[in-house]
Amino acid sequence: MILMPLSQTDFDPSEAAITWKVLSDAGLDVSFATPTGQPAAADPRMLTGAGLGPLKPVLMARRDALDAYDAMLRSPAYQHPLTYEAVAPDDIQALILPGGHAPGMRPYLESPLLQKLVVSVMDAERPLAAICHGVLLAARSLREDGRSVLFGKRCTCLLRSQEMAAYNLTRAWLGTYYRTYPDTTTQEEVVSFLRAPGDFEAGPIPMLRDTPDKLDRGFVVTDGNLITARWPGDLYNFGQAILRQLKP
Repeated sequence: MILMPLSQTDFDPSEAAITWKVLSDAGLDVSFATPTGQPAAADPRMLTGAGLGPLKPVLMARRDALDAYDAMLRSPAYQHPLTYEAVAPDDIQALILPGGHAPGMRPYLESPLLQKLVVSVMDAERPLAAICHGVLLAARSLREDGRSVLFGKRCTCLLRSQEMAAYNLTRAWLGTYYRTYPDTTTQEEVVSFLRAPGDFEAGPIPMLRDTPDKLDRGFVVTDGNLITARWPGDLYNFGQAILRQLKP
């Protein structure tokens, strides 16, 4: 089973749906899990652009992501997710952790059940793919020795520069919407779990989003069975990196 757990609300539609589409188009089945066993609901602001003001064209989900999201919503697997509790770790062939920054993401990012699944997958050396805030969930997943599963691994995640830029550009009317945890940034917390700060790779300046025919715009870090990426602009690279693990 290729499993994509989702927060019940506020997950990033691009990061879930484009990844799902890349894998589905390659003939792979993706299963979903939510806290309640009911279908999840993406961050509505990312779907509609409501409240983003003049930055709407830049910050909301792109057309390809919206189309993929609509298709994902209609899939039987999405309509009938497992509960987090019902997932058997030994059944997971690969685990995919999308991100999202709105308040509804916190239960997902703090879930002990998901953290245990992450540890199980990493210890079994099966593919673990995380993007944006999903890397934070992975970083918080601790083995019995108290070390993160990312300790000793190279990785990336949402950059501090990206998080603070989105926050500073919108805080006048959106407040802390772009600061999931106002006391720290995603990058800073992820780095705190690594063996050394140099194990974090920021990659090139994220300016344009990648596409199937412009993969050079994206950035992904693969270290063994771990695949990490920064933001929706890396998604097609992210999907291809997962396929390389599953279809070598």
